[in-house]
Amino acid sequence: MKISFSHALVTGGAGFIGSHIVDALVESGCTVSVVDNLSTGHLSNLSHLKDRIRFFEGDIRDGELLSKIIPGCDIVFHEAAVVSVPQTVEAPVESAMINELGTLNILEAARKNRVRRVVMASSCAVYGNDPRLPKHEGLSPAPESPYAVQKLTGELYAGIYPGLYGLETVCLRYFNVYGPRQDPDSPYSGVISIFMTKAASKQQPTIFGDGRQNRDFIFVKDVVKANLLAGSVDGVVGGVFNVGTGKSISLNDLWENVCRVSGCSLEPAYAPRRAGDIRESVADIGKAESALGFAPDYPFERGLEPTYRWYRETLSRKIR
Repeated sequence: MKISFSHALVTGGAGFIGSHIVDALVESGCTVSVVDNLSTGHLSNLSHLKDRIRFFEGDIRDGELLSKIIPGCDIVFHEAAVVSVPQTVEAPVESAMINELGTLNILEAARKNRVRRVVMASSCAVYGNDPRLPKHEGLSPAPESPYAVQKLTGELYAGIYPGLYGLETVCLRYFNVYGPRQDPDSPYSGVISIFMTKAASKQQPTIFGDGRQNRDFIFVKDVVKANLLAGSVDGVVGGVFNVGTGKSISLNDLWENVCRVSGCSLEPAYAPRRAGDIRESVADIGKAESALGFAPDYPFERGLEPTYRWYRETLSRKIR
């Protein structure tokens, strides 16, 4: 893909999605800087690029640090966040300091240093449990967790910066992202990450609720594609776009698919539904298709197999 920028900053660039964005940017010939406080990110995700990027260990709440890193960048991919719904429920103030004020810090640093565009990670969580499907960007937000409120607040801030300050912004509402490097050791890992780890170690997974809740799972490389398009395409400034596949799968069917690729035959255990969890979620990606030229390249089955291989190899290295 041809990109329209030459020097990018990736916040949270040692994390799951961020490190894949860094990979794609380096491959495209872009100069890349990364800032990550390593609270959930890992340097091992960037070890193969350590001589090709500038890495800064630090926090997006540190305005002084950002003022040193951002000069010279023409685009920022803002991935740094507390991404766990349960964690934001447990610590709403602390997570807001990162997800809301940290985002505002990024926007201000970008504005003051004449960055052209900021592409921000948002979330389908902003739709809440609105029963209308698929979820399209015209639906009124109905957040049901601090995480969703915080992501929506970031979108609202981003939405005023083009008009007030001339800083281009684009927000991407990720649906359920999966793929290699999603931390299997975090207590707040995504469900595919948890299922993969359980299957690789032949352990029974726990499904919260009845397992019939549906999710739109999108492979991480397709999310990277959406980010690069959002950073390059004209006519999308101030826009908010869904990033999903337009298809959904239940958690029960997800576990069956994980069993298929892993050879695991265990039945899941069930536990009560968690506060803030969404019942059904599937993306309408028509707006992203028409404005960004986005279409996912990875059907669910195609992304699941390389994801399982990564988890199996990661578990194997830990056992040695």
